Formats: sequence, structure tokens, C-alpha cells
Amino acid sequence: MLCFPFIFRGALDVGATEINDAMQVACVQGIAELARATTSAEAAAAYRGEEMTFGPDYLIPKPFDPRLSGVVSTAVARAAMETGVATRPIDDLARYKADLDASQFKSALLMRPVFEAARSAARRIVFAEGEDERVLRAAQAILEETTETPILIGRPEVIAMRCARAGLTIRPERDLTIVNPQNDPRYRDYWVSYHSIMARRGVTPDIARAVMRTNTTAIGAVMVQRDEADCLICGTFGEFRWHLNYVTQILADETHHPHGALSLMILEDGPLFIADTHVYSLPTPENLAEIAIGAARHVRRFGITPKVVFCSQSQFGNQAEGSGKRLREAISILDSAPRDFAYEGEMNVDAALDAELRERLLPGNRLEGAANVLIFGHADAASGVRNILKMKAGGLEVGPILMGMGNRAHVVTPGITARGLLNMAAIAGTPVAHYG
Repeated sequence: MLCFPFIFRGALDVGATEINDAMQVACVQGIAELARATTSAEAAAAYRGEEMTFGPDYLIPKPFDPRLSGVVSTAVARAAMETGVATRPIDDLARYKADLDASQFKSALLMRPVFEAARSAARRIVFAEGEDERVLRAAQAILEETTETPILIGRPEVIAMRCARAGLTIRPERDLTIVNPQNDPRYRDYWVSYHSIMARRGVTPDIARAVMRTNTTAIGAVMVQRDEADCLICGTFGEFRWHLNYVTQILADETHHPHGALSLMILEDGPLFIADTHVYSLPTPENLAEIAIGAARHVRRFGITPKVVFCSQSQFGNQAEGSGKRLREAISILDSAPRDFAYEGEMNVDAALDAELRERLLPGNRLEGAANVLIFGHADAASGVRNILKMKAGGLEVGPILMGMGNRAHVVTPGITARGLLNMAAIAGTPVAHYG
């Protein structure tokens, strides 16, 4: 079951004249390599509760392991070329494997330019919820696939126990930088730093001490503020704005402030970006214009040309009040200066995604084709669309991406997966210079 789909894929892709012994051995060795490796998060989720660490009770990978295609097919193709039976040799086996992986992971193809940019710099990413199994799996993948350095906030003994239980090979004493909130030599430095920022906002030294002992999001933000980390990722549990409050307290300044959360939804017919899903409950026209500018900049990081539409119940001015009025004012703000992206509005979502319908409603409008960035006048609407696409349309989310903070912090949501955290680490690992 594990051999045959992938041995044939590798053989067919190089035009092998036969499947010889070397190719069969390569197939088996590829499967054995995966059995000894860390269990994928996808297989762990599919077989929740089972022990999947290599040993007498776990000798071969699970069929749902998405890495089988890339590892086994590539091994077979390489063996065919080395033994002279390949009629169409593959010049770049690493790219071939990456393409196979992209066919298994929805996000892989779109995330490729982000991962490539992230590899250009070794950034230090601190995870506030370092004891979470999803974070631990992401940390393992970061060490294997990127040049970033994961820093985990948590108790070392708990992290070690959960790594072992999940079958991960990383260990805190050997592979990871750990910040232990219960016993860290920098504790005094941290609470003094936090107090110096918050002293005139009602935070006493006693409160600062308590926060730096118990609040891992605040600890991570202080680390970024002190230049002991480059970016914070938090939010695997808890409410978004609770985390955002501490991120803003500690890291916002004259040039950095949150101006929207952008979610990339990867759908069967292509990517769709949604904003603002979390930051502003009722954004002002100025907020909306800033969200559009930030969204367009971030969309380009994925190699996509942004086409922004402001979405509302109102359609091209047919409602005088409500969100339509604020969206029209936002468009006027954008119109006041040259912009390097296409935008249009306000309109219903169907008109945004159907160019023919939009042309019937407003002939000669300034947008060509379907929009790929939808900006809503209420966070309720943006968040609702995001969740419906995830739960009912099979959309895979990358994000939320916190715009406006100079890539120094991102607040994720409790539904994020280990793969989602790896994607966010790649976004966090990209220097701001790479995307403007």
C-alpha cells in the first residue's frame, strides 16, 4: 500500500524502462527513512492517541503521512537515473521533491517565495506558548526546513516530556532555546523593562513582576523589545485582542502600530485574502485605507498581484449610510495619492468575485478580473467569511498576519495547526526589507 503509488510515480516521471531492484530498494529505504523520522502533524492528527515513535509497535509510516510522495518518489527517481534506466532524467531533484510536496500540502506552492525569502536571514522567533504540541512540532520543522532559531517560552521539563510523547527528536537541553517563566536569570531584567514601559499606565512594580512571571505573551514581547528575539508568535489559545493588547503595549511606537489582520485563504480555485478579521471592530475610513495599503504590500510577498475590493451590503453608492459610506470615504483617501495596486468598491462579495456581474452593475469599473483581496467594513463580516471558508469550503488559512508591526509580532488563533505555525514562522522570518 505504501510502495506502489509512489514507486510508479517516481518511475513514470523519469520515463524508466523498468522497475529494477535498485528502485525497489530505494522505495523501501525511503519508507524506512520516514518511519525513523518525526511523525508528521497530519498523521498524528489522523491517528490521535496512538504512539508513533519508531520501535516494535511502529515500523512503517502511516498511509496518511503526506511526506510519502515526496520522499519515496524522489528516491525511486534518483535510483532509476543512477542505474541508467531513466529516459527522461530530472535535472533538479530538490525542486522535483518540492513540487511533489506542494501537491500534498495546500499551502506549499503559495508559501514557496516566503520560505525562500526567510532562508536569506537567520531570525529568532519566540513562541509564547512553547509547551503546546503544535508549537513543538512547528519548532522541529523550523529546525529541519529553515535557518530560523525557535525560542520557546515554557517549563523545560514539560517541553521535554511532551516532545518525547509526540515522538519528536528535539530536546530542550540540546536543540532549543528555552525561557522558563518560573526560573529564568533574566526575570529581573524583564520585569524592570516592562515596568519602565508601563509605569505611567497604571502598572506598579508588583504588577510588572506578576506579569513577567505568568504572562508568556508579555514575556515574548519584552524579548523582542530588548532585541533578544526578532519576532513573537502567540495566540494558540485565548482571545486575539487579549494577546494584541500586550503586543501593542510593549512593541507599538511612533512607526509601528497594528492596522489590521490579514488572512490568506487557500481555496480549490486559488487564493483569497480577507481583512480586517480581528484588529478593528468598526474601522474608520482612515483605518480602511491603511488596511488596503498594507494588504496589497503583503499580498505581493506571495508573488501575487493584489486586486483589492471593499465589500459591503451597499453597492456602488446605493445606500447612503452604514458601512458603504465609510468604504466610499476610504476609497476617496486612496484616490488622493498615486497607488501601486488596483482597488474598487464598494460592492457585494459576488460582484467582487464575478467580473461579468460587476461590469453589468458598473460598466467601465477600474478592476479587471476577480478580486483576490476582500476588505470589509466590520470585523464581524470579515471574521465570519474567514471562518465559513475554513469550515465549509475547505479553505486552508495562512495567518492571521498582523499588519503594521514591522513583522515583530503575529497573533494567531486557537484553531491553527502545526503546519500553520510553520507557515507563520516563515512569514515572521522574512526581513521587512523583502516586502516593503
